Amino acid sequence: MGTLGDRRATAEIIRRYQFDFRKKFGQNFLVDDSILDKIIEAADITRDDCVLEIGPGIGTMTQRLAEEAGRVIAVEIDRNLMPILNETLADYDNVTVINDDILKVDIPALAAQHGSKRMKVVANLPYYITTPVIMALLERNVPLQSITVMVQKEVADRMTVGPGTKDYGALSLAVQYYTKPEIITEVPADCFVPKPNVDSAVIRLTRYDAPPVSTEDERWLFMLIRASFNQRRKTLANGIANAGIGIGRHQVEETLAQMGLSATVRGEALTLEQFAELSNRLLPLRS
Repeated sequence: MGTLGDRRATAEIIRRYQFDFRKKFGQNFLVDDSILDKIIEAADITRDDCVLEIGPGIGTMTQRLAEEAGRVIAVEIDRNLMPILNETLADYDNVTVINDDILKVDIPALAAQHGSKRMKVVANLPYYITTPVIMALLERNVPLQSITVMVQKEVADRMTVGPGTKDYGALSLAVQYYTKPEIITEVPADCFVPKPNVDSAVIRLTRYDAPPVSTEDERWLFMLIRASFNQRRKTLANGIANAGIGIGRHQVEETLAQMGLSATVRGEALTLEQFAELSNRLLPLRS
């Protein structure tokens, strides 16, 4: 079968297989070759790479990845897409399709099974699982070089912003702790079938060899960060105190004063470096 990538080819295969889009899987198929080109270019795929694709759909991007990469592992949750993928990927012997939920897949074991020490992730992520997937990839010690994904534009903005904005939060800090994020291009809603209600963006997250800040306990750092944003209207001290993680409000306020920060400061005002310092100072004070 020829390559996909335009509206006509996508419509034809959907018609022929009588495929029904399932809202619970957030299925929106990309039908714009120029955007595909930008994704492939941004991901910088070579024959030395093992690529993990999440949600291949009908195999549009999978075909392009297979032409560039040494190995492609595509994880698709919808079993109704398996017959389509069997056809669209029949000409590619370097593609493995797995019918499973990516959040239940042991990705480090998958990488080891296919002889890959470090993977690149490339995906058109369903909006409803974007944040859980990104966090799972970052936190599970997955051997990654980079993540190049299509996400809701609002989420891409949240990953890249700095302190002092309404979009800044726990996701921003986690992404920027593990990776260098860069928005590659914005993608209008009419580049998809069916057309979603919002615009998208392609973002590349390049994994750091080591985080840009020093923390004595990474898990504790992110417990503090989540506590700081759970109640955004409250001060950081109250948010942490109310989170039940063994730190009282006065301890936080005293530590903030030692750092030259106001007792009434909110989490959205602190940089990643300040959160790391706060984490290290509060660590010995936990009850």
